[in-house]
Amino acid sequence: MRITIIGAGVSGLVAGRRLVDAGATVIIVDKGRSVGGRLATRRIGGATFDHGAQFFTVRTPAFQAQVDDWVERGLVEVWTHGFAGDDGHPRYAAPGGMNSLAKDLATGLDVRCPVMAFAVRPSEGGCDVVLDDATVIAGDAVVVTTPLPQAFSLMADAPIEIDRDVFHADYDRTIALLAVLDRPADLGSVGARQAPSDDVAFVADNQRKGVSEVPALTLHAAPEWSLAHWDDDIEALAIGLEALAAPFVGEAEIVERQVKKWRFATPQRVWPEPCWTTLDGRIVLAGDAFAGPKVEGAHNSGLAAAHALLG
Repeated sequence: MRITIIGAGVSGLVAGRRLVDAGATVIIVDKGRSVGGRLATRRIGGATFDHGAQFFTVRTPAFQAQVDDWVERGLVEVWTHGFAGDDGHPRYAAPGGMNSLAKDLATGLDVRCPVMAFAVRPSEGGCDVVLDDATVIAGDAVVVTTPLPQAFSLMADAPIEIDRDVFHADYDRTIALLAVLDRPADLGSVGARQAPSDDVAFVADNQRKGVSEVPALTLHAAPEWSLAHWDDDIEALAIGLEALAAPFVGEAEIVERQVKKWRFATPQRVWPEPCWTTLDGRIVLAGDAFAGPKVEGAHNSGLAAAHALLG
């Protein structure tokens, strides 16, 4: 079986690993410069930031098996059991940055970045992926793990039945501030706060989390604030985000800062099944819009997509 996977985030990489282990030939393409999607880590000078997913939890046996493997190999560790008191559920972080987990999943896979998929087109007995340079990757089936509006665009001209209800959900946007500080932020013993105000969804010091050698603040603006300011120029965004960060920066000074925008940060609606398959079984959609808008959901949706093809 020859499978092409569009998207090298968690879902695509997990699906690819499972399919390769089952003997399939798999090619993964992603428009980004490297693997990971929202498992994103960035360096600014001597600081290291997780600027997409900040941590993850575990609720299902399938994901627990993966996390146990990461723990055993030292790739993840428990950060805290809650941001407003101990609730008994561990929040895991990756000392090497969240992107290190994507790189681990990608080890040994045929991943091609940056490569832009242009269209998905069923062929005689299979399904092809057309790239933006007109190159065609022929295969038996395709797994699409992009955000659903992008998936719809890839399939819009394909002669297949598309359940348009799958694609109707919009996504919350997130604008992030990455700030190198001259001293630790005022974020308590855990080093992070979840939804500390109406305009801030999450804020964390990556040094306290064990990711950065120097104080490095990541702040995620809340969806409403992000949407309202989405079209502001970068400098105006930076000034606005610094104002949101001021209560947490405290006496520290911002040495350097960057702004990151996530257009498809969180699906507003989650499809009730862990993946979606065309009637002929040649195209499978997966991602956090199916099994839940978390790292665990993306992982489990990728597994479900692989199992849908393997039968």
